[in-house]
Amino acid sequence: MSFRVEPDSSLKDALKDADHSLAGVWVCSASPLIAEICAGAGFDWLFIDAEHSPNDLQNVLAQLQAVRSYPVVPVVRPAVNDPVLIKQYLDLGVQSLIIPMVNDAQQAAAAVAACQYPPKGVRGVGSALARSARWNRIPEYLTRADDTITIMVQIEADEAVRNVEEIVATPGVDGIFIGPSDLAASMGVIGQQSHPDVVAAVLKSINAAKAAGKYAGVNAFDQKSAREYMDAGADYVGVGADVALLARATEALAASFSSEAQSKAPQSY
Repeated sequence: MSFRVEPDSSLKDALKDADHSLAGVWVCSASPLIAEICAGAGFDWLFIDAEHSPNDLQNVLAQLQAVRSYPVVPVVRPAVNDPVLIKQYLDLGVQSLIIPMVNDAQQAAAAVAACQYPPKGVRGVGSALARSARWNRIPEYLTRADDTITIMVQIEADEAVRNVEEIVATPGVDGIFIGPSDLAASMGVIGQQSHPDVVAAVLKSINAAKAAGKYAGVNAFDQKSAREYMDAGADYVGVGADVALLARATEALAASFSSEAQSKAPQSY
């Protein structure tokens, strides 16, 4: 007799029970080992990114398996708001999605439809073949699946900010995740995530989500900005990335030895 299996919690479950903003770290290395290290670090959620990273379906699957025994919520971002790709990630067992580049209510509705089975959506039915249903070991998965999935859509363009009230009002959208980097680029101040206009757009989006009773997240690798957005009501914040942390730490280590070597070098006059 097979084991009875129940779905894991998704991001909306963690947010519902949280009494503080949830801090998360990006996992961009496509390494299950690094994902597991990050999962045990004490973060509330992991952002497994497949848009700007070499992650693919098999890498994401391996990372989901690697982090499952840790008290952390894995969240996956596909490369594009595409129903075929989203279906594949859902069938892998992804239960929390951040859908990139959603600029209006129609695109938000398309993201929701891709995550839901008919008649509400267009997700293809393949539960007998899929890890999401644990190969039909989760009782009544097909009728329960929609409730186990968190759908966050990404606000990362000036157009999206202008349409944010309509986006957060879209049925099935659980919340938003704001990307200040792309937002700054779309506003003509690329690389200036702390520009006053960008910050104002982020705060407008957070307030719109909260007013609609939806969750608001934001990316902020700068700790000062992260804490300010938490204080402003952001429910979950991405505060760093595995590859960025490794890059900066190795640079600092190399620089410390380089400086030491220079200080000990004989002086020529």
